[in-house]
Amino acid sequence: MITFDEMGDWLDEIAEQFPQEFYTELNGGILLLPEAMPDPEFPEGEMYFLGEYCHDELGRYINLYYGSFAALFADASDDELYDELYTTLAHEFTHHMESLAGERGLEIKDEIELEQYRETYREDP
Repeated sequence: MITFDEMGDWLDEIAEQFPQEFYTELNGGILLLPEAMPDPEFPEGEMYFLGEYCHDELGRYINLYYGSFAALFADASDDELYDELYTTLAHEFTHHMESLAGERGLEIKDEIELEQYRETYREDP
């Protein structure tokens, strides 16, 4: 697993690949935080949030969680990890763009998928 600083460098490189329009009103920017963000509805180590788009009193910003990537992708190749980081940032940018447009399509899809994971988990012994 790469270090926090290395992932920060990757994130900077990836972020530069997105069009400048994606940064409209993203006044809090993109933050890489060291902690993991486990889903409290699952046992420890079962489910983590890799990132989240935030729109609150502090503004609009994207949090990505290094600890969650480390927990889920400890055995992944650098290429796999880089691709997952790119995909996660693209996902959070989609939330941002939808928020600016007053849409919630991806948010609703995420809620449905997360509930399906929870249902599957509750059904498994």
